[in-house]
Amino acid sequence: MAQREAIFPLGRQDLYTSQKYSAAIKSGDLLFVSGQVGSRSDASPEPDFEAQVRLAFANLEATLTAAGCGPEDIVDVTTFHTDPENQFGTIMAIKSEVFPEAPYPNWTAIGVNWLSGFDFEIKVLARIPG
Repeated sequence: MAQREAIFPLGRQDLYTSQKYSAAIKSGDLLFVSGQVGSRSDASPEPDFEAQVRLAFANLEATLTAAGCGPEDIVDVTTFHTDPENQFGTIMAIKSEVFPEAPYPNWTAIGVNWLSGFDFEIKVLARIPG
């Protein structure tokens, strides 16, 4: 059985320790990344929606990097949206920057009514190269 290893991005381990969860878990050659939001260094939400989505992707990339991965290693994406109808255009534009060419990862988008002060969250499954 593969061992589980907790992964934390640089400079954010205190946030995860205080909330009692891992940013990601490495198991074999798979990386299971917890939902990433557009939180500032003090854990508060970025108020501008586009900036919040970009920050969520930046926080995701920092977690991937800590595990030796990048966006190209993502195989499955789940996103959560508080107002999908009005937010989807912004999200799709940023998604196209992060994943500019095929093959694109699987993607499931879910509308929710609460994200603890945030409006967007992204969680992924990635394969660790090597």
